Amino acid sequence: MNISQKERFLDICHFKRPGDLWLRDVFWRETLEKWVKQGAPKQIIIPTLKQQLLGNRFLDDYFQFDCSRSLFEVISGISVAVSQPPGLSYEISLYQASPVVPVFEPRVISEDEHTISFINGTGQTLRVLKDNPFKMPTYLDWPVKDRATWNAYKRRLDPNTPQRYPADWNAYVQEMNGKSEPLSLGVGGFYGYLREMIGTERILYMFYDDPILIEDMMEQVLYLETEVIKRTLRDIKVQQARFWEDMCYKAGPLISPAMVRKFMMPRYKKITDLLRSYGVDVIYLDSDGNVEQLVPLWLEAGINFIWPFEVAAGNDAVAIRKKYGKDLIIGGTIDKRALIKGKEAIREEVMSKVPFLLEQGGYFPSVDHHVPPDVTFENYCYYINLMRDVAALEKLSF
Repeated sequence: MNISQKERFLDICHFKRPGDLWLRDVFWRETLEKWVKQGAPKQIIIPTLKQQLLGNRFLDDYFQFDCSRSLFEVISGISVAVSQPPGLSYEISLYQASPVVPVFEPRVISEDEHTISFINGTGQTLRVLKDNPFKMPTYLDWPVKDRATWNAYKRRLDPNTPQRYPADWNAYVQEMNGKSEPLSLGVGGFYGYLREMIGTERILYMFYDDPILIEDMMEQVLYLETEVIKRTLRDIKVQQARFWEDMCYKAGPLISPAMVRKFMMPRYKKITDLLRSYGVDVIYLDSDGNVEQLVPLWLEAGINFIWPFEVAAGNDAVAIRKKYGKDLIIGGTIDKRALIKGKEAIREEVMSKVPFLLEQGGYFPSVDHHVPPDVTFENYCYYINLMRDVAALEKLSF
């Protein structure tokens, strides 16, 4: 019996298709450029930044990836809007991780032989290397510093700004509902978005020094996201909602679980309840670092799909599955460092967890974040075919 990609995705999420491999990875551009020099077809390099987020059909077909489609055109989460100062001959930033509309006007602040500093579309001041503009930038400053700067910034988080949505809404609705792949809607981040506005160090102090201001910021994000959800899900059927947080590091959360419970959980719950009222019960959260202390809080708040469970941060996917069973959908979990070390390490990494997790169901394996340029094309192809072998799929010829 034929099954649609949307049905298959949901069945995996609902633990109805044990053993079914839904595989997809994301890559640093430098990785793909190095692979072409190592013998990969040049079409795997994604031509533009927008396509990097929307996907490269050749790349997907080449590795037989399973695809989903994010509603990036609805500006509620990480966006395809490229923060590009005028007059440059190369692109220098990947995306904006704050749903501001209108964006700040990008402009160059300073430039020397090796670097360029600029203000991007979210008002952050960044420095990038000229010879590697896709490398993670150095963050120099952020737009929100106090109540006055927040009041100015807040106007860019209005859910009713027309530019937040595609101009021809009816045509967009028809196009998205006609997609064969599952659809995903960004629905916010109560730490991640605030960090993008304020900066990591300043926000951690602000939770103590000005909690009323933190509450005001979170309420605006909540208002923005709930209004976007209502407008979008009234017309478009999505299979997944997506939070972006990045609120942990190698040793655990950047803020205490008690603060997550106080500031974030009531707001998470309002969004997850709203999503479920529209029939969306796959609610995903992206956070790097060791998330062990926060998993039970996210589950309590209605979030049931977490990615990427970075291995270097101490996350043990097998132990997590045994602890939470079918309450939690697991994504990621493949140690990127193993793919760097070679085939023996890759086999050990995959076989120590993937057969068990795949057979349990509710599992979407991937490398635990972007595939780094240290991974050779040969090693990655070996990894792909090993994963396919575990799932009893025919190996690919590269």
